[in-house]
Amino acid sequence: MTQLNRLAPQNLWSIFEKICSIPHPSKHEQKISAWIQQWAKDLGLSVVEDQVGNLIIKKPATPGMENRKGVILQAHMDMVPQKNNDKQHDFVTDPIEAYVDGDWVTANGTTLGADNGIGLSACLAVLESPDVAHGPLEVLVTIDEEAGMTGAFGLEPGYLDGEILLNTDSEDEGEVYMGCAGGIDVNITLPIETQDVSADSHAYLVTLNGLKGGHSGVDIHTGRSNANKLLMRTLDILNNEFDYSVAEFNGGTLRNAIPREASCIILINEADKETLQNKLAQLQSLYLSELGRIETNIKLTLTACDKPKNALSAASKAYLINSVNACVNGVIRMSDEIDGVVETSTNLGVIKTQGTSIHIQCLVRSLIDSARTNTQNMITSNFKMVNATINCTGAYPGWEPKNDSQITHILRETYQGLFGSLPKIMVIHAGLECGLFKSAYPHWDMVSFGPTIRFPHSPDEKVKIDTVAPFYQLLVEVLKNIPAKG
Repeated sequence: MTQLNRLAPQNLWSIFEKICSIPHPSKHEQKISAWIQQWAKDLGLSVVEDQVGNLIIKKPATPGMENRKGVILQAHMDMVPQKNNDKQHDFVTDPIEAYVDGDWVTANGTTLGADNGIGLSACLAVLESPDVAHGPLEVLVTIDEEAGMTGAFGLEPGYLDGEILLNTDSEDEGEVYMGCAGGIDVNITLPIETQDVSADSHAYLVTLNGLKGGHSGVDIHTGRSNANKLLMRTLDILNNEFDYSVAEFNGGTLRNAIPREASCIILINEADKETLQNKLAQLQSLYLSELGRIETNIKLTLTACDKPKNALSAASKAYLINSVNACVNGVIRMSDEIDGVVETSTNLGVIKTQGTSIHIQCLVRSLIDSARTNTQNMITSNFKMVNATINCTGAYPGWEPKNDSQITHILRETYQGLFGSLPKIMVIHAGLECGLFKSAYPHWDMVSFGPTIRFPHSPDEKVKIDTVAPFYQLLVEVLKNIPAKG
């Protein structure tokens, strides 16, 4: 990672290199939190950890700027832990192996954590620098954004004094976000009946991998395939070829990541093995023909495995295949108000077999609360028909755009002054924490921006090097341009 030290701005990249060296997946932020707190104290800054684990760091105004409106810089400290299936990596203990790859910084076989590590690095770089002019400044670093927004949900009034919040969790340089989608998790528990496997059957692991995956908000409209849906489609097609039993099905690891891999154990008569191999090869070719412009590396493989004691009953097998095949997935509707923006989507992110049930997780997103509820109800209706239990949790509101936002105007004018063009003012389909902050701090005027990051939530994640300096330059210049109070 010494390559990162040669990039500009050096102070930002040095901080990011340090962040990469400290394990910080969602739900395991203790090490990164401890480092940030000590780092802030070493600079002589006030740092407070709130009741849920968020950090609030305060820095006095530059002399002569004490009367400016207070600004909160905001980022989250956790990252999505995703890796390629052939990569040996423990996100709780191992550092991220970041490196320069041409015009980008990426990681070796894992997510990079540029989401939101670059934004966090920018916030800390501002605190560290004696040369950045600013009014009263606070940095809010939240926990668990990627796995439930626990930090944003738990933020309470009274900790922060500022009026303007600059969120650094966006992923396209030149775009400024003034609104985002809300979301809800739909958790399904499908009970299964099992039966003894026949003595003459043989067990095989069918694996679908090689898909691109990605962020279920940012990448949902790109045509990337869902491994859970595609492998379940495969099982449905195989039903027409020969008899087989399903022992278990597992796919995806996170409800907010488009699943890249899925697998299932099936039991067949040994005489059907060649037929199965041929059919899987045919289906792999079919899927590449159908989806290959986007998914260039689809692989369906068959591997002998240990024989389980039980398999799903015929009825449970049918319930699983039919309900997952029928479950809506992907883009439901594009926005009528904003060209090119997804209004409503859903991601069938996780299927996991556990004992006598199969657990399924979907994440529904929408700019419109009623449309989110309708999609949630469609999924619920589908799985009720197979006697599943459905529990909807973690609902979070969208961030409604404000046409009279002062900070959006300041950022737009500052961008034009720096770079000679206007940024795009956008609403993002992904979930940002800004909507949740409104319950504790309804007066905040908020905006979100960042450098260009591609394929977040997947091992292909990368940040474009030449967009990081303009992002930081814009952040610094906006701080200079914050108006006086009143």
